[in-house]
Order: sequence, then C-alpha cells, then structure tokens
Amino acid sequence: MVTNNEMDQVFSALAHETRRTILDCLKHHPGLKVGELAHHFDVSRIAVMNHLAVLEGAGLVTSMREGRTRRLYMNLAPIQMIHDRWSDEYSGYWAGRMTSIKYAAEAAARKKEKGT
Repeated sequence: MVTNNEMDQVFSALAHETRRTILDCLKHHPGLKVGELAHHFDVSRIAVMNHLAVLEGAGLVTSMREGRTRRLYMNLAPIQMIHDRWSDEYSGYWAGRMTSIKYAAEAAARKKEKGT
C-alpha cells in the first residue's frame, strides 16, 4: 500500500504544470533523451532537470543510462497505487464508464461548436 509520504510526493509532483507536460511528452515519446525533452520547453535545461528530479523522486519517471545520456520513461505505478487505495474493481469499472461518457459528450460539444 502506498504511504501518505509517497502520495504527498506524487501529488506535489503533479501539482506543477511543467511536470505534467513532461509526463505528457514521455507518454507520447518513451525513451526521450533529456536534451530532446528540454527542447520542448522555454526554460533552461537545468530547470527541466530540476523538474525531472522531482518526478523521479515521486517515482513517476525512471531513466536508463545510455553512455553519457539518459533515456526517460513515465512510470504510472505510483498513480495506479493511489487509485487502488480508494477504489475497487466495481467502482473502477463505473468510473471508467463515466469518463468515457464525459469524453464523448465533450467531443460532441466540440463538433457542434465547429458546425455552427
């Protein structure tokens, strides 16, 4: 089970927009090098590395050394562990269904907006 301290680290890491964007980049480009990731942002490479340190400390990012570079990967296990703490299979199923309905309604609204 995930401890309160571990959850605090995850929530703190996810509280910053840049760190969430970093996770989005790693979701779409697993194995991205630190330098390649830094090019996606209007901040210094050091700032990106500081954000990565927070994400790694929370267990949300892992890295593999490849010579002088590091390849970065998103790790969803800490988020899943938090989810598991407050849900069970039954509620997880219905939460997933409700999310699907929400996304479908939003897509229909966007389509209707574009059509008018």
